[in-house]
Amino acid sequence: MSINGNTNTDLYAECAAGDSEGNETTPLLRNGPAETRAKGASFASSVFNLMNAIMGSGILGLAYAMANTGIVGFCILLTIVASLAAYSIHLLLKLCDQTGINSYEDLGGKALQKPGKVLVGIAIIIQNIGAMSSYLFILKSELPAAINSFMSPDSTGNAWYEDGRLLLILVTLCVVLPLSILPKIGFLGYTSSIASLFVLYFAVVVVVKKWSIPCPLPHNVTTHSGAFQISNSTDSECTPKLFVISSKSAYAIPTMAFSFLCHTAILPIYCELDRPTKGRMQNVANVSISLSFLLYLISAVFGYLTFYAHVGSELLLSYGVYLPRDIMVMTVRLAILLSVLLTVPLIHFPARKAAILLLFGGRPFSWLIHITATLTILGVVLLMAIFVPDIRNVFGLVGSTTSSCLLFVFPGIFYLKISNQAFRSIDSIGAVFLVVFGLIMGLISFSVIVITWVQSS
Repeated sequence: MSINGNTNTDLYAECAAGDSEGNETTPLLRNGPAETRAKGASFASSVFNLMNAIMGSGILGLAYAMANTGIVGFCILLTIVASLAAYSIHLLLKLCDQTGINSYEDLGGKALQKPGKVLVGIAIIIQNIGAMSSYLFILKSELPAAINSFMSPDSTGNAWYEDGRLLLILVTLCVVLPLSILPKIGFLGYTSSIASLFVLYFAVVVVVKKWSIPCPLPHNVTTHSGAFQISNSTDSECTPKLFVISSKSAYAIPTMAFSFLCHTAILPIYCELDRPTKGRMQNVANVSISLSFLLYLISAVFGYLTFYAHVGSELLLSYGVYLPRDIMVMTVRLAILLSVLLTVPLIHFPARKAAILLLFGGRPFSWLIHITATLTILGVVLLMAIFVPDIRNVFGLVGSTTSSCLLFVFPGIFYLKISNQAFRSIDSIGAVFLVVFGLIMGLISFSVIVITWVQSS
């Protein structure tokens, strides 16, 4: 199968792995004779594609995570999570080199037989459904405010476009569903090429607007619909906290894990990389994670230093409260909404692929199965986005379960099961640490989140 490196077309499609015999260090080149293989994606193009897979709605929740961990605590945690994400990618690529396997599900099958393949498939489905739900949640909360910002301040309330749930249903039916129901990921690669520019613009706006909102924050500020009531801040609340420990701190690690999860796209991007060696792909991952880390950190720091303890779990809404008619806020809101909207169908493809693989195996393509799976998954996602009251619930629940598994637990277990390295080798010890860290963080975060929900109810 030839590989086209101009875009991330067919990013989540399988590429042929060739036979699994031999000990070549670049097994993905076994797609055919070297002279017949089309030129793959460049290093820069692969970095851009992986950043698109990493960057998402998680950037809107990191300022809230910093408010609940402190600046120093947040920086330490974010560095740890980013480093472990890069290391788990290292283990996955090393296994790919050894086995010639090019999908996360098949690595699970190689390590744990059929139960492992099923477990990974279910984790991918849950993770991607959680991601899509959080993206649609952003559309539900932001789209009415974005439309209102372009309307006359004297316009009366209760207009149909101020109903976020109605707008969400219309957008899903008119945009997300038609793009998701296509059998090929195809031209969606073109739409994802502007996502990183949108995120960069968001970071720039967060930095610039730090000096546009005074602290202490003004009191009795409400949205046009009266949804926000914020009490007056005091001078002491304008002092940044270095370390914060509370029950809300449990949301920090899941939100970070959710923000750095790109492991379902690593091997497909490896397939389309020009001269796909492990070292070259590891460099792609390191550069992508480093750039994402920088944008995440800038957005979180300046977002927190703007609102301090009053920062919301969805950062853009906080700017809409205090700067409702600001042109930069209005345009960045539209940029993020466009990025989120076009990302949902892209995330839907691997979720549907995993679901069909688990339920129907390797059957030939069927429109009936394809359409049924598409409608079912989008229906579940739409219901979650409509009825989940706060985006941090999605971040917390998904991050403490599937994100922890896909980021930390699965790569460590698979490496220990498949690799022929001695148990005392550096990578084996690192794999054990990944498993232990992922289990502990996932269990503690999940427990605290559930307890918080029970107490609040």
